[in-house]
Amino acid sequence: MEFPILLIIIIALALIFDYINGFHDAANSIATIVSTKVLTPFQAVLWAAFWNFAAFFIAAYVVGEFKIGNTIAKTVDENFITLEVIFSGLIAAIAWNLLTWWFGIPSSSSHTLIGGFIGAALMHALITDYHLIAITHPDYSFFEKAYQAFVQLFTQNVVKYKVVIPIFLFIFMAPLIGMAISIIITLIIVNICKRANPHKAERVFKKLQLVSSALFSLGHGTNDAQKVMGIIGAAMIYFHVNMMKDPLYLNIPEAERFNFFAEHYLWVPVVSFLAIALGTMSGGWKIIKTMGTRITKVTPLEGVAAETAGAITLFITEQLRIPVSTTHTVTGAIIGVGLTKRVSAVRWGITVSLLWAWILTIPISAIVAGITYLLFVLVF
Repeated sequence: MEFPILLIIIIALALIFDYINGFHDAANSIATIVSTKVLTPFQAVLWAAFWNFAAFFIAAYVVGEFKIGNTIAKTVDENFITLEVIFSGLIAAIAWNLLTWWFGIPSSSSHTLIGGFIGAALMHALITDYHLIAITHPDYSFFEKAYQAFVQLFTQNVVKYKVVIPIFLFIFMAPLIGMAISIIITLIIVNICKRANPHKAERVFKKLQLVSSALFSLGHGTNDAQKVMGIIGAAMIYFHVNMMKDPLYLNIPEAERFNFFAEHYLWVPVVSFLAIALGTMSGGWKIIKTMGTRITKVTPLEGVAAETAGAITLFITEQLRIPVSTTHTVTGAIIGVGLTKRVSAVRWGITVSLLWAWILTIPISAIVAGITYLLFVLVF
């Protein structure tokens, strides 16, 4: 079977994004274990990368399915998904990820992908409407055609708001849940260990941090690698359904096509989990500094609480089939352990800056993706 060049480019870009996600986003899972000096940075990235990839076997053979793999594609009506839309969304997501990585801002790789997908789909719908109006009303001026296209755009259900709204709400809910769980875990641990020898307790919690960071890396691999796998899946399914008219896919109900794709192209989930693991091994030291030391100072005890809280939050949201940001989750958890000491232990100036980056991620990615799609159409 011969794939079109654009599909091959999309697969390559998706895996590049996955790799970038590794050193940009997966570094969150080693921030506290590095800042508490439980492991060296090199040891920590190897540890996290191993568990990132191990998450594939958990999802495929323990859970038995990739629950959130198709969620990003479901944010847009399938009638507005094309290879050009997926390509433009990926370009925007990669650009935003690299920009925030350069400035050491731990933004969400997941939400930039969602924003890119939505922005490109909206521009695709707008341009399609414009061309239809130009055919039916050739006497209209450019501005009249553009105005009518915008009006028609708002009558179409390009964006599936019942999917997007919960994702948007969890920009705020995920860190709040992580924060609440980390506060509870920290208080429980402190009360249990209040009479323990401090030096002995620290040694124990340094060992426990290996477990908690492994759990968080499992959660991160399961959560983020599936999203890239879902983007590749959307492109492959579009190819089989709309370009090849493949009866294998056409005869399957729409809701079951992604699971069929995951079995049909098993190499896609394997390389998606592998790419994020390789990205983790490449580091992300600017972001590690922000997460591990600039928000609040973290001890081994608090590192265990933060990582465990983050892992629990990721496992909960996966069961709810809501794609969340591991960055948001672990940030909330780290803030939670800081709050157990005192409110002033959290550096709120850094936290507010992070919040603005989170809020702006989706709209900026959407704008960049829309412009990318427009340029692609004009050039090609």
